[in-house]
Amino acid sequence: MALKTGRAANDWIADLTQTNFLFRGLDADKLAQHLTENACSVEKLYASRPIYTAHLPDAQLEYLYVILTGGPVVVRSAPLDRVIALTYPGGCFGMLNLDFSYGQVHHGFPSLVEAYKTTDVVRIPRAIAHSLYQNSPEFQARYMLLFELREKFRYHLLNCSTYPPQAVAALLRALIYQERSLGNQPQSDGTFCFDLPVDVIAKACQLNHRTVEQVLKGMVKVGLLKANSKTETATDLVQVCDPEGMKAVYGATRDKVSWWPLR
Repeated sequence: MALKTGRAANDWIADLTQTNFLFRGLDADKLAQHLTENACSVEKLYASRPIYTAHLPDAQLEYLYVILTGGPVVVRSAPLDRVIALTYPGGCFGMLNLDFSYGQVHHGFPSLVEAYKTTDVVRIPRAIAHSLYQNSPEFQARYMLLFELREKFRYHLLNCSTYPPQAVAALLRALIYQERSLGNQPQSDGTFCFDLPVDVIAKACQLNHRTVEQVLKGMVKVGLLKANSKTETATDLVQVCDPEGMKAVYGATRDKVSWWPLR
């Protein structure tokens, strides 16, 4: 499932203090006293290989996973195989199965956690994560916010209607809210960019691939999404250039989305 990459601790600790929501702005030297090279490891997670199954009865995790690069890491519910969480670089996963903070009371149905694409993560042992939580009010507040964002992501997906434009917009609004709250987006030009394959959108929104492709084309045509350049056409990049317009689609009824041909 995972392969150690051998990166030196001072390298990835510096990355965490610059790019990760939980650790951004924290003192790297003090952090290094907790995140020792012997206790923590940088590992590579490969696509379509299970990392763990969340919410198994009486099964707690031993690690908090912090994403450095790659992803996204997806959580898929059973039996509908619906995507219920997406984590990108700058985010973390595993909190719901660690037995402190809200992890002690949060329960759900067994769900598969896997990297959709190759992902580099730092595995932080539960004892170290708990120590940071107890000793750093800033870390504690951010850690608790991760639970709130996970619930709000699911709230957006609960509002996925069967109307395709609204369903896709609900997922994109969930990602915009999540990544903005984590401080990962928007880009310098105000665009929100996501590595978001059609397959992931289809599973999250319960639509078929062809319908998702048509919705994305329609959103590009009306200026909600930015068309990928010639060098980006083979990628899974989705670029939201009009977040407020996307919000309007998310809250719209059928007769308000004139660009979708099917009623």
